Amino acid sequence: MTGFARVAGSEDWGSWVWEARSVNGKSLDLRLNLPSGLDAVEAFIRKSAPEHFARGSLQISLKIDLAVTDGALKVNMEALKALTDAYQDIDGTLVTGPALASLMTIKGVIETDASSTRDLTENKVAIEQLSGTGAELLKALAASRAKEGAALADILTAQLSEIETYVAQAVTFAAEQRNTIATRYTTRLKELDTEGVVSDERLAAEIAIIASKADVVEELDRLHAHIETGRDFLAADGAIGRNLGFLAQELNREANTLCAKSASLGLTNASLAIKSVIDQFKEQAANVE
Repeated sequence: MTGFARVAGSEDWGSWVWEARSVNGKSLDLRLNLPSGLDAVEAFIRKSAPEHFARGSLQISLKIDLAVTDGALKVNMEALKALTDAYQDIDGTLVTGPALASLMTIKGVIETDASSTRDLTENKVAIEQLSGTGAELLKALAASRAKEGAALADILTAQLSEIETYVAQAVTFAAEQRNTIATRYTTRLKELDTEGVVSDERLAAEIAIIASKADVVEELDRLHAHIETGRDFLAADGAIGRNLGFLAQELNREANTLCAKSASLGLTNASLAIKSVIDQFKEQAANVE
């Protein structure tokens, strides 16, 4: 199920923005993109996510802008001494003026006290604030997905009603199955049995056997039952995506059998219409958690 959420916050130590995106998935796949040094926050999000979601691919990111500090510079005397000693060993003179200035530009000689996200590791208040707004993000994403879920429920309910309409048509055509088979079989037999070798009793027996094999009452009854089960699923709480997917398979199984047993164009067309809507139902069901 798709969804999007964004939560922002700010404190004396800096500002931050959480963003989360969700797309369809057979299981819960959580992908986090957090700044380094925030292992505690990441662990909290991973632990909390299953409380809100059962399925879906979730991408969650956190961006932090730390408050500007003085960023005082300091000289790494140990690194500078190593460089000056090496210079003197090579050149044989003391390091002064431009030569010293050049050594000061080498990476690692001049350091800054500017803070980084790693410094937040020891800031319990900041960790709690980030975790708290992370929890708000998960709730907001769940609400976004629930809104889409409500829209999907309306679509799936309408599709079940459409299937039910075609099943009602199939019931009407199915009631004529025996007569259709009898008429077709009798006509064909007259064309082939011009001498009247086959008795009426034998003809009636053969028609009964064929009509029995073509009987679709059970398939229609199961389709009705599956439709009611689908409505029960949609009215229930919790994750129902897997149940709806399985239901679509069962609906399709009965529709295939109905089509295979059809003895009339009307029943065949009704069966194909049922299959078409079931395919749409299955596609939408794949979007449901």
